[in-house]
Amino acid sequence: MAWLSLPSSLPSWSLDRTSSRHIFYGIIIGISFSLASTSVAQYRREKKKEEVNDKFEPRPIELRSDEVVDGVVGLIAGNTPLVRIPSLSRALGVEILGKAEFLNPGGSVKDRVALRMIEDAEQAGYLHPYTGSRIFEGTVGSTGISIATIAKAKGYDATIIMPDDVAKEKVQALKCLGADVEQVRPASIVDKKQYVNLARQRALHFGEPPSSPSSHRPHIQTATSSVVVTTTASEDLRLKPRGFFADQFENMSNYYAHLEGTGPEIWRQTNGRVDAFVSGAGTGGTIAGTGQFLKSMDENILVVLADPEGSGLYNKIKHGVMYDRKEREGSKRRHQVDTVVEGIGNNRMTNNIELAVSNIDDAYRITDEEAVAMSRYLVQHDGLFLGSSSACNLVACVKLVKRMGWREGQRLVTILCDSGSRHYSKFWNDDYLRAADIPINPSLIDDLLSSSSNPPSETS
Repeated sequence: MAWLSLPSSLPSWSLDRTSSRHIFYGIIIGISFSLASTSVAQYRREKKKEEVNDKFEPRPIELRSDEVVDGVVGLIAGNTPLVRIPSLSRALGVEILGKAEFLNPGGSVKDRVALRMIEDAEQAGYLHPYTGSRIFEGTVGSTGISIATIAKAKGYDATIIMPDDVAKEKVQALKCLGADVEQVRPASIVDKKQYVNLARQRALHFGEPPSSPSSHRPHIQTATSSVVVTTTASEDLRLKPRGFFADQFENMSNYYAHLEGTGPEIWRQTNGRVDAFVSGAGTGGTIAGTGQFLKSMDENILVVLADPEGSGLYNKIKHGVMYDRKEREGSKRRHQVDTVVEGIGNNRMTNNIELAVSNIDDAYRITDEEAVAMSRYLVQHDGLFLGSSSACNLVACVKLVKRMGWREGQRLVTILCDSGSRHYSKFWNDDYLRAADIPINPSLIDDLLSSSSNPPSETS
């Protein structure tokens, strides 16, 4: 092992200096390697974090102080979920999302409107709870149910006037909620005996003694052109019973309920990724308020109307004239909107519809057969049991996707207004539909889904 021996002539101080230099270099190399390794590891971590962030879509965090809400009014807090419709989304290659308004305690989107109208009236001093005051409304059902629910919870009575051909489940629900229900024959809005006009008159004369002299007739106060509140001029407004005409068609609280509630919720729940909003219009509040908010956030969002047969709104959007071919001379039927679909459609301009028209980009006519077919299709493929207006909205979603030629990546949001449980006797009654010559053909939706893009334009 002589080759390991150091030369005897090498001084010891030289050996120590060489060893020290080697040790020093080793330390420097070690530190450099350590720093380099740390930098590489840090770079890899940052790169991985960036990749994760690119895929992550931030969602708002909702902080709640507790899980207890105050009565039925506390349940109407908005934030109803957005539900993906799997069958339609898969078939079309886009995302079809429905805002599940049927989960409100009153069972429909009208809970928002009724609560806002009543609370706005209270803030304006027109209503005071537990004074024997009564709320009057003319409706085909859903708004009346919502008003009756909230009225009892807030200390008011309710009188609901409605056509005599609505689904009987709605009448039963109103009576169970303690509302006084008056049913009248369907009539045009120009008829004094039309249900909305009668509700106004009932509110106007609330508390008026029979054959009262003119000096004791009710004093009318109005917050808007739609609000009728009655009391005698000499009474204490905070203590005496009052009559209040809600008038969902003209009351701007309807519009603001969606402008400040439904619209912002949809924007937040989708993280601002919305390509189209589809809705029917009865009073016009939902499509007006929600459409206005979404357009204010992104003017490229399409706002689209779903309109049933017998309604003139389709022609108003497409041709600028409120007219339906069923109203031509010799063909007009007894109901202003002659369709099995309840809750949407109109043949007159309301304050709320006026606000909607300028923001509506397109409209689709939905037949009774298409609405019925969609409702049965959704039960068969998704287990969703929905009402007639919800079915109309989803048919319009399919037609919009087909006409636009959308294939993937787009996201449509619509309103699932109420469940099928309010429609057993008409829309979900096969015997009734057959008697009305309305086909029950779920395969119609399969045909619509498989049809080519850009279908021919609908006739007026």
